[in-house]
Amino acid sequence: MVRSSVLGYPRIGADREWKKALEAFWAGKLEESEFELQLQEIRLNHLRKQKEKGIDLIPVNDFSYYDHILDTAAMFGIIPERFAFEGGAVPLSVYYGVARGTKDATASEMTKWFNTNYHYIVPELTGASPVITENKPLTAYREAKEKLGIEGKPVIVGPLTFLKLSKGYSKSETDAWLSRLTPLYVQILQELAEEGVQWVQIDEPILVTKLSDEDMERLQNIYATFAAAVPNLNIMLQTYFESVDRYADIISLPVKGIGLDFVHGLGANVQNIKSLGFPADKVLGAGVIDGRGIWKASIREKLELVEELTKHVATENLVIQSSSSLLHVPVTTERETKLTSELKNALAYAEEKLDELVLITKAIASGKAGVLEEIEQCDRAIQALQQSDERNRSDIQQSVAALSVQQPERSRPFAQRHVAQQAKWQLPLFPTTTIGSFPQSAEVRKARQLWRKGEWNNEQYAAFIREQIDVWIKLQEEIELDVLVHGEFERTDMVEFFGEKLAGFAFTQNGWVQSYGSRCVKPPVIFGDVAFTGEMTVEETKYAQSRTSRPVKGMLTGPITIMNWSFVRDDIPREHIAYQLAYALRQEVEALESAGIGMIQVDEPAVREGLPLKEEEQAGYLAWAVKAFRIATCTVQDTTQIHTHMCYCEFHDMIDSIEAMDADVISIETSRSHGELIHSFELNTYKLGIGLGVYDIHSPRVPSVEEMTAMIERALRVLDPKLFWINPDCGLKTRGLEETVASLRNMVDATKIARDKHAALV
Repeated sequence: MVRSSVLGYPRIGADREWKKALEAFWAGKLEESEFELQLQEIRLNHLRKQKEKGIDLIPVNDFSYYDHILDTAAMFGIIPERFAFEGGAVPLSVYYGVARGTKDATASEMTKWFNTNYHYIVPELTGASPVITENKPLTAYREAKEKLGIEGKPVIVGPLTFLKLSKGYSKSETDAWLSRLTPLYVQILQELAEEGVQWVQIDEPILVTKLSDEDMERLQNIYATFAAAVPNLNIMLQTYFESVDRYADIISLPVKGIGLDFVHGLGANVQNIKSLGFPADKVLGAGVIDGRGIWKASIREKLELVEELTKHVATENLVIQSSSSLLHVPVTTERETKLTSELKNALAYAEEKLDELVLITKAIASGKAGVLEEIEQCDRAIQALQQSDERNRSDIQQSVAALSVQQPERSRPFAQRHVAQQAKWQLPLFPTTTIGSFPQSAEVRKARQLWRKGEWNNEQYAAFIREQIDVWIKLQEEIELDVLVHGEFERTDMVEFFGEKLAGFAFTQNGWVQSYGSRCVKPPVIFGDVAFTGEMTVEETKYAQSRTSRPVKGMLTGPITIMNWSFVRDDIPREHIAYQLAYALRQEVEALESAGIGMIQVDEPAVREGLPLKEEEQAGYLAWAVKAFRIATCTVQDTTQIHTHMCYCEFHDMIDSIEAMDADVISIETSRSHGELIHSFELNTYKLGIGLGVYDIHSPRVPSVEEMTAMIERALRVLDPKLFWINPDCGLKTRGLEETVASLRNMVDATKIARDKHAALV
């Protein structure tokens, strides 16, 4: 009989109760025992919901206290030496120390989970001797069974994926590391089998990337070892985010089930099944419901897809499931009371996706006739949005179509612009600046809340924002920064703020998703054609500039980041959405320049996370991503300096595209990766202005002058000192006042040391 399943469920809770519990615990407001109880109740509620909805195979061990990759590392005792871990179960103080840093130890690197906006903690293998500290999947399985009577499906990150996402070992050590890890996985699986577990989901998303023959052989050895050790345990080898390249090899692995993504890897995965078939002795986990998007699925189309699959796979060997974990979508649309019915009816969050899975499973098992009303209701909801005025703005569509056929360029090349800009700004060697935002205190958040509730009028709120700008302009001058920012106190989020001021966007009340740790974001919804409706940032930036003789940067979020950090419509290509956003932002850039703002930062931290996982598709994406940035920025004068910012990505394979963006100055994170990004510039010449972040703003610790001096000096070995800027590696919104000021003072002191040492370059 066909069954339903999901690959994972959102951790945060409908009211973000998970986030609130974490932050209360970190702040010392919750004892550890109470914290554990709160998280258990959240976890059990998620399981109850799936059981009530009728999901057949419910995942366990998908819940986390911070991040599932960190959980896997902790389960194997892979804790960096600087945290003085002495073995045994990993205490929460050490666990959160690795994630967030401590007074004495820097946090582990954080980077994007494949091409999503979720961040994972990168395991550090240097000096590690892996052992099992706790069988976490077994603990989760027992809890679900004992507390709720649920026969759960433990979820584990697979050994090849875990190793490929780790650092601290050389390529030549790959097999040695797998020989250490595989027996630990075997022990975990054996204990699960002894407990009576029926199905285990082993996540190997690395299989949708390009695998070498050696990697394929390793995979075969790993799963042959598992099959020999636990012959009666049903393993679902799970992939997601794309199609698998080596389909024939993968379906031959000795596992009971193969999970494939039939949303983001639809075309290739279906074609592979049609042309190469599917083993009769295996179960197909058919990921037909989008685990990353918020749009209602066309049940009619999904049933047609599943019916096509059943030509090659017996119904009893079919599991209808999400394409990936539902970690990437909000919890429920139930509380979205302010959206238009036209839009709300076209949405599906995690809870609604459970209903879709159960509905499709029911239709396959019992026939379409029993769900015909639901199918027609779904058709009407999707059609109503598609025919809306917001999706059919001919003025925008025509303007952007004309713009997209052009090749946007600045009037003169960088070398000439740089001379003109230096003549205008007279900046010192190694100019200092920040990335844009300053701490948003409880006072700032309260003021915004009062304004949004209508308890403050626009004038009161604007006066408050000006007061904050005054404070921080004065502080920046006292710290002796060279290029200032207004602080972004009026902004809730670097994407939401702009979306609220552009046509084609909608905003949810509870559309929260986890970005990293307790950091939750509420992505805007791009549901219609995007259009500029009026100035968005000019007022605050112009005011800040009036309070100082030093240059103040205008701060915008770039088109690709707005797109990648939003839930976007799925009826037109993403490239078209990017050009619509770029056209709207161009008008804001021009408005800032007209207001006398001569430095404008257009942040693109999310360019790389949108990079397709398939190598053959990457060049095309980067070409139109670069084009969108240039559409937004190319019309300014030579003396107007365009900045951009990127963070938490590996850039070595896209340096050429970054340079092609033709920004006068780019700032890139390096501190969290302990300076490893600098190696990219040891291998590639970069000829534009660049600032490599010299301290990690995601950790509460204040870095020393010596630390930052060392980072500066390493960068100067490979970068042109006359084009080098010094800055933190990201915005300071989440940090406190005292640590921010102390860190920036140390940064300026480190800069002065560098200037004295390299003064002859001026």
